[in-house]
Amino acid sequence: QVQLVESGGGLVQPGGSLRLSCAASGSIFTIYVMAWYRQAPGKQRELVASITSTGRANYADSVKGRFTISRDIAKNTVYLEMNSLKPEDTAVYLCNADRVTTNEGHRYLEVWGQGTLVTVSS
Repeated sequence: QVQLVESGGGLVQPGGSLRLSCAASGSIFTIYVMAWYRQAPGKQRELVASITSTGRANYADSVKGRFTISRDIAKNTVYLEMNSLKPEDTAVYLCNADRVTTNEGHRYLEVWGQGTLVTVSS
């Protein structure tokens, strides 16, 4: 079984920074894409950033230039460095692994973490 565990959320003042981490556990062979989504109260879940196994990154327009996604393939971990945070960045941030293959040959289309809360407020 594959699980994702996020960490690094918390309360930060506007203009501050946070670094989120998401570690995938299990007998993992490959993960094609790892991504961060967020969901604010009363809003739909939205893609924040994604990164492929070859390092190609994609960002939502609202976070371009402020957030950086990176990935450690060997550790099956993805990071989200968030700078110049704004109150509108407040949300639960969820990690997603897309097209996971285990060493036993099992395949999962999508795996989700439980989420970590980021609150940007003075």
